[in-house]
Amino acid sequence: MVKVTIIIFAITYVLLLLFPNLRAHIALTSAAVLIVLGIVPLQEAFMTVDWNVILMIGGTMGIVSLFIDSKMPALLADMMIEKTPNVKWAVISLAFMAGIISAFIDNVATVLMVAPVALTVSEKLGISPVPSIIAIAISSNLQGAATLVGDATSILLGGFAGMDFLDFFVFKGRVGLFWIVQGGALASTFVLWYLLRNHNQAVQSQSRTIVRDYFPTILLAAMIFLLILASFIPNKSSLTNGLICVTLLVIGMGREYLRTKNSQVFSRALREIDYFTILLLIGLFILIGAVTRVGILDGISQLLVRIGGGNLFVVYTVIVWLSVLLSGFIDNIPYVATMLPVAAGIASILEVEPYVLYFGLLIGATLGGNLTPIGASANITALGILHKKGYEVRVGEFMRFSVPFTFVAVITGYLLVWLIWRGTV
Repeated sequence: MVKVTIIIFAITYVLLLLFPNLRAHIALTSAAVLIVLGIVPLQEAFMTVDWNVILMIGGTMGIVSLFIDSKMPALLADMMIEKTPNVKWAVISLAFMAGIISAFIDNVATVLMVAPVALTVSEKLGISPVPSIIAIAISSNLQGAATLVGDATSILLGGFAGMDFLDFFVFKGRVGLFWIVQGGALASTFVLWYLLRNHNQAVQSQSRTIVRDYFPTILLAAMIFLLILASFIPNKSSLTNGLICVTLLVIGMGREYLRTKNSQVFSRALREIDYFTILLLIGLFILIGAVTRVGILDGISQLLVRIGGGNLFVVYTVIVWLSVLLSGFIDNIPYVATMLPVAAGIASILEVEPYVLYFGLLIGATLGGNLTPIGASANITALGILHKKGYEVRVGEFMRFSVPFTFVAVITGYLLVWLIWRGTV
């Protein structure tokens, strides 16, 4: 069974790389094969899926769709633009705002929210929108690791490590990932400032977007508040966070129906949920459950320990920079889902707490997606927006921004994670 599982695992990952548009189908097919062959019994397969993660992702995406429809993000962008003196600071401000929003909302949704404002500013000034759209995309990716709901990879870490919303701010009495990511964001802002140093055209104030419905904003704030509150509940259900997100989505859809008397509000909100990612994760959870069950992940853990010579710092360094490199070319969701149990296995072999490896993995995998135009969905979305406007962005032009931005942010996070979390807790 071990050899068969290894073959299925290897074939699955090759196919995931070759056919990114079919990732969910590939992962589910592999899971079904494992179940049919009896490598993972059906009941155990169901138990390997982290349903809290699935519910959180689905509920959060639905709430975000209502938030976007309310036009509140566009209003926030307009208010920020009013305070900026020139294009350079307008782009930096938009990137900053995109980062803050992305700490609580999916990266792709953030790009879709903020990019139209950048396009409007560029059109009024008669300048290329390429630098501002790229800055928005890479800033969104950076902040995805900042909070529990910032990105699917953060939700994966929270589910695997048993971390709640507040744990991303302060965890076990130490500085959490949120502040480490902000350190990287601050350092990378200087990179943007340098790259945009010649963009000093004056910016004129725009008319503000009108927001007529504030309930979705209240709903999003309530989600964050309740996730924080849930952090203090002892011995709570493993589905608590997911149920919070789904319940608030149902409330939001119900209220929208009562307000508009239009039943399409349900289908519209539900359509915004990324079922492709959810199905991909379900398949991956079962696949990872299988390779864990037969001992493959333990073997990978031991291999990485041998490569690092049993030295925690070397192993940590390999994980961070391997994650950066791989995430520049492959989807970081299956990578992080696979590597979290590997990191746990390494920590067990080295007899240390696993958090330095968990956090290093998340920093490398989340930020590494910024390296290339295809490394993150937000990057692909941003380039798609520019394509529709008639701007074709070459790889070199994208990487002129993304490479220095990414390396400065990763180096900052890499050093901070090690300095804060290298000791046992």
